[in-house]
Amino acid sequence: MSALLDETLKHLRALVGFDTRNPPREIGTGGIFDYLREHLPGFEVIVTDFGAGAVNLYAVRGKPKYLFNVHMDTVPDSPHWTADPHTLRIEGDRAIGLGACDIKGAAAALVAVANATKGDMALLLSTDEEANDARCIDGFLKDKPVYEAVIVAEPTKGEAVLAHRGIHSVQMRFTGKAGHASGEQKASDSALHQAVRWGTAALDFVAAQSHERFGGLTGLRFNIGKIEGGIKANVIAPTADVRFGFRPLPSMDADQMLETFRTLVEPHPVEYGETFRGDSLPAGDTATAETRRLAARDLADELNIPVGNAVNFWTEAALFSAAGYISFVYGPGDIAQAHSADEWVALDQLDHYAQTICRIIDRGSA
Repeated sequence: MSALLDETLKHLRALVGFDTRNPPREIGTGGIFDYLREHLPGFEVIVTDFGAGAVNLYAVRGKPKYLFNVHMDTVPDSPHWTADPHTLRIEGDRAIGLGACDIKGAAAALVAVANATKGDMALLLSTDEEANDARCIDGFLKDKPVYEAVIVAEPTKGEAVLAHRGIHSVQMRFTGKAGHASGEQKASDSALHQAVRWGTAALDFVAAQSHERFGGLTGLRFNIGKIEGGIKANVIAPTADVRFGFRPLPSMDADQMLETFRTLVEPHPVEYGETFRGDSLPAGDTATAETRRLAARDLADELNIPVGNAVNFWTEAALFSAAGYISFVYGPGDIAQAHSADEWVALDQLDHYAQTICRIIDRGSA
């Protein structure tokens, strides 16, 4: 075990021990942030509370070119954990603990690197990535700090991810007219019938996008998460609420898709709106997205970080890309372990990530 990995595991043990589950996101400016302040000597540290458990720690030493971003919140633990999720376990080649993979392992490595180096370095540690409530990054971007690039840590198996899908969550409502179900019905009478017809049309529309491609990704990802409404089997349903989500390719026009989903069937929903919106990576129209992807690829090559495939999951790198930064995703761990019981990250990936960041910081100060 290298000295840098040993230090990384020491910090990871501490970070896993802090409860930053989201929900409930009961995270204040003390606790985990007191620990981070203590272990970032020589940094100018600013902690900002955006309310509702959304907290940023922004730490800067010198005048760095790159910003490293990691979210410190985790998903709730499931009942299938075989031991205390907030106690780090080292078993064989794995570090096991809630958030170890997604993505406190990267945060621990960055703290270890900060103490092992003297070069310029900037960290943004946030707590609302798992909430569909992007207060932290939005708040940070209002001041538009100057950086050549932002490298966002998520589990990418030690590869630079240059592109991923966007994510859009939508809630809508259909209305009908309550009545006895024994009679003949018009298309607009039952809100639930409207919702079911909409669902069929939506699935057909999604199937028709299967030929679309960008950066190794294909088609449109779509899910109807919830349909709720009606009274009982012999009563025409007066209302129906539908929640759905879709994940477009960077080359797809998300606003046009939102309008397409809204108008798939008659009558249209009486209420319709996004509950969360995350742009694709890279952000922008097809030409802009490709230009940004190539710039991110050039930077990854310059930093000697291997470039991996585009991914289907969403990250906050898209928020930085939309703000005009060169941005890519890079971190230890495999997304297959994220959000799982007995979540784990491979020790060799943690070590390699820490060594790579250390090299980048030392290179910048050479």
